[in-house]
Amino acid sequence: MPRPLLFLAPLAALTLSGCVASTAAKIVTAPVRVGAKAVDIATTSQSEADENRGRAMRKRDEKIRKLEKKYDRALKACNRGETAACSEANQISGEIVRLRAER
Repeated sequence: MPRPLLFLAPLAALTLSGCVASTAAKIVTAPVRVGAKAVDIATTSQSEADENRGRAMRKRDEKIRKLEKKYDRALKACNRGETAACSEANQISGEIVRLRAER
């Protein structure tokens, strides 16, 4: 065998073994990386939970405001003698109490 090839053969083996080791390491750690990503996707961080809770509170407060306006209209109609408005005002009042209790 010519002398340059004898020198290049071990060098090539060392270089290729690095590629193989790197590829093998990626293959071995792939399930761990995929699992970690799945856990990250499946769980909710504290900041995300806070944002969701704040969004739900704002929605509930807006619904209470709308129901209060509707209640005031029904109560005025009830005071004018409309009996159907009295039962509606009573039902709306119960809904407002229920929503306020959720806090």
